[in-house]
Amino acid sequence: MSSIFELFSLQGKTAVVIGGTGELCGAIAEGYASAGAEVVLVGRDPSKAEKRLDAIHSAGGTGYFVAADASKATDLQLLLDQVIERSGQCDILVNGAGVNSPTPFLDITEEEYDRIMNINAKAVVLACQVFGRYFVKNKVAASIVNLGSMSGLTPLSRVFTYSMSKAAVHNLSKNLAREWAPLGIRVNTLVPGFFPAEQNRKVLTEDRVASIMRHTPAARFGSSNELIGAALLLAANGASSFINGHELVVDGGYSSMTI
Repeated sequence: MSSIFELFSLQGKTAVVIGGTGELCGAIAEGYASAGAEVVLVGRDPSKAEKRLDAIHSAGGTGYFVAADASKATDLQLLLDQVIERSGQCDILVNGAGVNSPTPFLDITEEEYDRIMNINAKAVVLACQVFGRYFVKNKVAASIVNLGSMSGLTPLSRVFTYSMSKAAVHNLSKNLAREWAPLGIRVNTLVPGFFPAEQNRKVLTEDRVASIMRHTPAARFGSSNELIGAALLLAANGASSFINGHELVVDGGYSSMTI
């Protein structure tokens, strides 16, 4: 039987973290690096990546940044090509780019709808296609971790398009888990409750925060570091080789609460 350290080790693995310049996926990237993975931060802002990479390198980890628009297949293919050229492999894919909006339903424009769906849902589809082809062709026992949301399980008020987009991610993840399980490729959904991510700050009005706290037994928001353990579990083949198509909720008890 493997030791507990071997079960959760990512030594020798390369993890591509789309959205890794953001708050939540940046913390996940740091966690993966501390477990031994070489991490590739993917986003649009080099300055945000630089700060995160400084923290990774200071802790003895390895990683680098690749700029890409995750909603464009050409960018994602270039990303994969750069990762293979530089790292020689890819074993873990995290799809965590996201945007949100509190626009009332009757006021949602086509432009806003398309923007949210493209970043939150289409980008996940395209990344799973681009990287999935590589995993299938090269027989990689890969782990794909898609960032879902509590709103993907039960719709939330005020975030109509966001909820739709995340529900699509949940459904896609289960479909791909079923499709690729015989090939040793696992696809799971990490489901954060309420965390102070950048995309949610404009939605979190005072009354909204009060409502969330009344519905969360832990009576607080989650910290980005509190996602690392769950994300590491889903990525580590040693620890989660039989976990597939799962929705792993990290929400401080929010989903256990009714009244």
